[in-house]
Amino acid sequence: DEDIRKELAAIEDKKEIEDRFYKELEFGTAGLRGIIGAGTNRMNKYTVRKATQGLAQYIRARGKAARGVVIAYDSRRMSREFAHEAALVLGANGIRAYVFKALRSTPELSFAIRYLNCVAGIMVTASHNPAEYNGYKVYWEDGAQITNEVAEGIIGAVAEVKDFGSIEVLDQRVAEEQGLLIYLDEEIDDAYIAAVKQQSLRGEIIHKVADDFRVVFTPLHGTGNVPVRRVLQEIGFKNVLVVPEQELPDSEFSTVKYPNPEDKNAFKLAIALAKEKDAHLIIGTDPDCDRVGAVVKDSKGEYVVLTGNQTGALLVDYVLAGLEDKNRLAKNGAIIKTIVTSKLGAAIARNYGVETLDVLTGFKYIGEKIKQFEETGEKEFIFGYEESYGYLAGTHARDKDAVVASMLICEMAAYYYSKGMSLYDALLALYDKYGYYLEDLKSITLEGKDGLEKIGTFMEYFRTNVLEVIGSKKVLAIEDYLS
Repeated sequence: DEDIRKELAAIEDKKEIEDRFYKELEFGTAGLRGIIGAGTNRMNKYTVRKATQGLAQYIRARGKAARGVVIAYDSRRMSREFAHEAALVLGANGIRAYVFKALRSTPELSFAIRYLNCVAGIMVTASHNPAEYNGYKVYWEDGAQITNEVAEGIIGAVAEVKDFGSIEVLDQRVAEEQGLLIYLDEEIDDAYIAAVKQQSLRGEIIHKVADDFRVVFTPLHGTGNVPVRRVLQEIGFKNVLVVPEQELPDSEFSTVKYPNPEDKNAFKLAIALAKEKDAHLIIGTDPDCDRVGAVVKDSKGEYVVLTGNQTGALLVDYVLAGLEDKNRLAKNGAIIKTIVTSKLGAAIARNYGVETLDVLTGFKYIGEKIKQFEETGEKEFIFGYEESYGYLAGTHARDKDAVVASMLICEMAAYYYSKGMSLYDALLALYDKYGYYLEDLKSITLEGKDGLEKIGTFMEYFRTNVLEVIGSKKVLAIEDYLS
């Protein structure tokens, strides 16, 4: 189309042209993610249509088209437009699309799939990536992101779509008239928030400290603003202060370099507000509200950002202790974590007689285990988490849920506050009891074709050059999950 022609004609850098066209934007096990723009290796309406056509063909081949697909989107550039492109391609394939009228979080999308008994879900988001990115995540009927078997089937169906021009797109008015495009109302919001509130463990404590306990919250310009504030208010928190500069949706994420709660710089404005108001806790959610970070006061009164592992360990202890106090701790209960997550949580769970299971990196593998537990009855899921700030209590969603995690982090902080402790004090108490665990994370950004080749070179190097020492420490064992 004319807009695409103009954008491409304006490019003079040969490397830029190569990066846009050296491959097709791959539909992988996590769907699509890439820089927005014209080109086969970019997020645009054509690559979104192709992915959706492949998904539609896979659904129809399994005779599940009548159940429909639910679609949500976040505050990023083109998110709403991509969501509607997907809906109209589904409509052209005779598959009903349920689309939220405005931005919604990833965990609510996960919840809505099962609430509406849909066969699949699409979430348009690039999570915490910079503003120039967008993405397209596919969920299956259990509410979890597609795992390997389904992903391979959809990838195969997408690969069969050879011509962008052959993909039919239904007219929006026709789709609405034929009942193939249905807009979702507040019913889903109410049901989702009710499910989240069921995970509250010590609601009575909140009312005792609500007049004094102060929380600063930043949604980092994303979807968390409404659901997190709503659930905190409904369970009794009175003093939740939202960072005004980061409250409203902003596709440019103009106050941060990365809208990522793993990045300490994302909390700069929140910490300034917390100092001004003498807040006891800071929480921040990423744009699609599936991940949350926490900031607490240390022993010197300085605000420090907890790592995902530290918050996860605190939540494991809090959830298990809360369930035990109420005689609700299942004898066959299980905690699930990813292989790259600290083992402190496992040590805590062992103290409560609860097993911890490891899965590959990616919350979809935790969701896969929840489905397995429901089908076999061998275990009861209690809590799942990963070091990259993703947590889930309950089975209302099948992906990490920053709404329920925000509620539990605030409730946990209020509980310790009632005992004259901060979350920092509580963390030190865990270390004293279970031993000290140290971890650090270094993020390296390598973009484009050259970046991808460098990553491959690094991985090949570590697989073929066996490390015998790291510094002065002898390496005892190496595990390679590829083999």
